[in-house]
Formats: sequence, structure tokens, C-alpha cells
Amino acid sequence: MLDKDKKGSTHRGYYWLYQDSINKLLVFDYQPGRGREGPAEMLKDFYGTLQTDAYSAYNSIVDTNNITLIHCLAHARRYFSDAIYSDQERAKHVLEQLQLVYQIERDSRALNHDNEKRAASRQKHSLPILKELGSWMEDQYKQVLPQSPIGKALAYSIKRWDKLCAFVYDGKLHPDNNAAERSIRATVIGRKNYLFAGSHESAKRIAMLYSLIGTCKLHNINPSLWLKDVLTVINDHPINRVKELLPHIWITKQK
Repeated sequence: MLDKDKKGSTHRGYYWLYQDSINKLLVFDYQPGRGREGPAEMLKDFYGTLQTDAYSAYNSIVDTNNITLIHCLAHARRYFSDAIYSDQERAKHVLEQLQLVYQIERDSRALNHDNEKRAASRQKHSLPILKELGSWMEDQYKQVLPQSPIGKALAYSIKRWDKLCAFVYDGKLHPDNNAAERSIRATVIGRKNYLFAGSHESAKRIAMLYSLIGTCKLHNINPSLWLKDVLTVINDHPINRVKELLPHIWITKQK
């Protein structure tokens, strides 16, 4: 972003994305830095499960809050995708086993499983695969160079294996946070187009718009229709009922 206090100077800010995949809610929170202060403030009253990459800032937050931290299986998978050219045999084995797990997920969706049935299916079919794979990784790690691509891939997963596999016990959870990463794409495209935010305040307003439009998309709402209706009625809408205009509530009034 442009630094308004220093002409010609720029500052790197960060959007932190929080996505509730159960209730289909999306929040972009702008922070001027990448330290723990931003998520600590956002999550101070949160109680539940938080799925993240392995960024260390989250660890101290969950240690002091009623939060269960789990990790993203897709992030672990990427390490093995990157290692396939240096150790095809080992990397391919992991990728094939994870593909079996994801096929079980697809089958569960095709059968329209509720959360209870999804968890039961995972524990019956996915858990044995993951347990065997975890043991295999520990054995293989003893045979590779720790700083090699496959060594780093194995170390990443072994260190976090319980948190990577936690989704099998709760049908509400997902094996990865790919849905949130898809929501981030809009900011990447936007950044390439407008290049800079004019100030920290502008970046916060952009985050608000990304949050509202992103939530519209999660609910299959045409953002143009929502904006048109909200901008038409908001001046006369009671301030104590303004939440009714949020996309996920607004859509319930349209049916």
C-alpha cells in the first residue's frame, strides 16, 4: 500500500482470511503486519476448531484460548508434490495414499452423508490408511537426508500428523482449507489490477468489501442484486436491525 506519510514510499500489509465453512461466512481482516496480534484479537472470543497452515503465530493463540488447532492436509500434500522429482518412489506413494483419502471424501459427498455418517465413513476407511501412512513416513524418514525435498516433506507431516488427521473424527470438518484458499483468489486478482491500497484505512475498507462479496458468493447470491437492494433500503433501515442486510441473513428474506 502507499504510505501517505512518505511520498513515493510503500508498505506491505496483510489480509487475514477467516472462513466459517459450516455457516458460509467469510471475513477478511486487514493488518499492517503478520504478527500474532491480528489473529489474537480476532480469535479472542472464539471457541471451536481452527484449521490453518503451519504458520507459528497460531500456536501461542490456541495455547491461551479454548481453540482446537488442526492442520490442512493439502498443505502437507504440496510438499510431496514438490519432492516427486527428487524422490519419485516415496513421494508418489504418499500422493497415492492421500488420493485414496480424497476419493473417500468424494464418495461420501456423492452419497450425501450427514456429519455423523461422514465421520463413520472416515473412521472405517480413511483412518486405517492414514495410520499406516503415518507409520510408513516415520520409517522412511530414518532413511533419507533431512534437508532433501523428501526429507522436508516427511518432517513437515510427521511433526503435525495428529493435527493433519483430526478431521476423521468430526464430520463437520474438512481435510483441508482449500475452500478458504479459493476465496483468497479474488484478492490476488485485485492486487494485480489496482496494485496498491491508498492507505491503511483504504485497505480496511477493501477488506470489508471482500468479506461481503465473498459471503455472497458462498451463498450463491448475485453480488450485484444484493448491493442494489441493500443500497436502496439502507437509509431507511433501522440501525438496530442492520444485521438483517448481511448477505447470509438477507438471502433468507428473499425466499
